Amino acid sequence: MKTRSLTVKILWFVLFVLVAPAAGAAEKISLLALFKDKAIILVDGARRVLKNGETSPEGVKLLATDTQQENASVEIDGKSQVLRLGVVIADFAAKGKSSVVLYPNRFGHFFADGQINGTSVRFLVDTGASTVTMNGAVAKRIGLDYRRVGRAGYSSTAAGMVPKYYVKLDKVQVGDIMLYNVDGGVIEDMTSMDVLLGMSFLGQFDMKRDSEKMELSER
Repeated sequence: MKTRSLTVKILWFVLFVLVAPAAGAAEKISLLALFKDKAIILVDGARRVLKNGETSPEGVKLLATDTQQENASVEIDGKSQVLRLGVVIADFAAKGKSSVVLYPNRFGHFFADGQINGTSVRFLVDTGASTVTMNGAVAKRIGLDYRRVGRAGYSSTAAGMVPKYYVKLDKVQVGDIMLYNVDGGVIEDMTSMDVLLGMSFLGQFDMKRDSEKMELSER
């Protein structure tokens, strides 16, 4: 009798393992409802209520919500995606890693067109910069109220120590690669209108560089 009972338990365990969804193997995701810092997401038919930073049993992590744009940013296996209300994302986990290739100008500097918080900017790749850094004019153009939300401090530059406001950038995008909640900075009197693409962004990617090109790819 005990042997039969044990056999039944083993069969039930095997059946559970075979039919249970694997974490991080979500195939269809849709956004059902949106709140400040919280969202209701349908993952392969399962209704999940997540707060920012929380991860569902399927491996879907909620990064941020935007009630004005009616979307939510999520991450699966390190791959970011923006969900919109009423739109189903299929085969999410099957997408490959994104990458971007940059070429130097005649002075050997690498530039890239991209976006900060949805506004177009031109980046100058600077591995010596700790954050994504811009001047006051660019910050105002992208709608960044850095004096109110930023933390006042100082930064070491070639010209010495200069005042700098430390901020969080909601979204930074270069080509097909995108990061959320990126450390940024505003040096009001910085003369360059190019945004320094520093290590708070670059450090999250694999970088391959030679004299002819630089490739950034997701890890």
